[in-house]
Amino acid sequence: MSLPAPAVPKKRRHFRRRVILFCSLAALISGCSSVGYYRQAIGGQYEILARREPIPELIACADTRPALREKLQLVLDIREFAERELHLKTDGHYAEYADLGRRYVVWNVYAAPEFSLEPKRWWYPVVGRLKYRGFFSEKDARVYGAQLAKEGYDVCVGGVDAYSTLGFFKDPVLNTFIHNEPADLAETLFHELAHQRVFAKGDTDFNEAFATAVGEEGVRRWLAIHGDAKSRAEYELNLQRQDQFVALVMNAREELRQLYGEESAHGPRLVQKPGSEPLVEAKRARKAEVITKLRADYEKLKASWDGYAGYDNWFNRPINNARLNTVATYQTLVPAFQQLLAQSGGDLRKFYADAKAIANLDKEQRTERMAKLLGTAPETGVAAVTREGKD
Repeated sequence: MSLPAPAVPKKRRHFRRRVILFCSLAALISGCSSVGYYRQAIGGQYEILARREPIPELIACADTRPALREKLQLVLDIREFAERELHLKTDGHYAEYADLGRRYVVWNVYAAPEFSLEPKRWWYPVVGRLKYRGFFSEKDARVYGAQLAKEGYDVCVGGVDAYSTLGFFKDPVLNTFIHNEPADLAETLFHELAHQRVFAKGDTDFNEAFATAVGEEGVRRWLAIHGDAKSRAEYELNLQRQDQFVALVMNAREELRQLYGEESAHGPRLVQKPGSEPLVEAKRARKAEVITKLRADYEKLKASWDGYAGYDNWFNRPINNARLNTVATYQTLVPAFQQLLAQSGGDLRKFYADAKAIANLDKEQRTERMAKLLGTAPETGVAAVTREGKD
């Protein structure tokens, strides 16, 4: 379906005024060098909203493919469950569908120094500093990533199938994730809706881990009602495999953290003695050894998975500090949120209120509070993976 001409209905003209105003403000506060970036961001968001079609109309349309109709009906059921059982406000979100004609909705660029796990951050209006730079064009994302690589950064460019506008717009369901397996589709919707429930400005790790915890808890509750023994067992097995995959990644990150002499995000600072800093080439060689070992450890782990190779795509791409960070962003604090949920007795309303109270703390207090939760969480492994999934 082609994009509408500029002379569109009143609702669309009003939307364009809103985004143009937003773009102008962003340009004023961000500097002229960012105008091009925000222009593509606004254009990409407008394309999504311009392609929206109401889901009930698509379900009723005789031309809608049966497989798509079935998934759209499932989306409506998941939305209703999110409202009733998970207390997530749908508020018009995911009531429409948009086919973008591409595999991913955006491509995120992540970067970190060659010898550091501290990610590069970018500032955005409203949401503050985030650990990624998003582009609606894969080409633009890779060009920007190549520029950062020339500056000496480790870079990772990954496609993303879903994201939230945090309630600024009514997010539609996209072709990029509509055909996922039912549990994955439900988890995606619960995850994105969770971002609107609790959000800490400028704290990517907190926000993504919270949404991941909500998404997984939501699927467990969804399957308890709508699933069967087989689907529940398959979901738990997938989470177990995620636990094992992420544990490998986190072990490798800890080895690199010690090599770099960096402070752990939730532990004591690792201090090197004066004069003990390795030579650059020696450090580079040791880094390569850690990554090689990570790949070998994965092959050993995969051998125990009865032919399952769901993380092959992740390991088939270059591994560096930036790529390792994409996993850490989504998983490090998940056990803390699971502990917070346990402390609430499984009451999601109380859990959301407690999480929001933590989000409202300043960064130092929030980090301390989450560290305490991590310290009391049972050692059940990790339970999350990036929204880029296993690609």
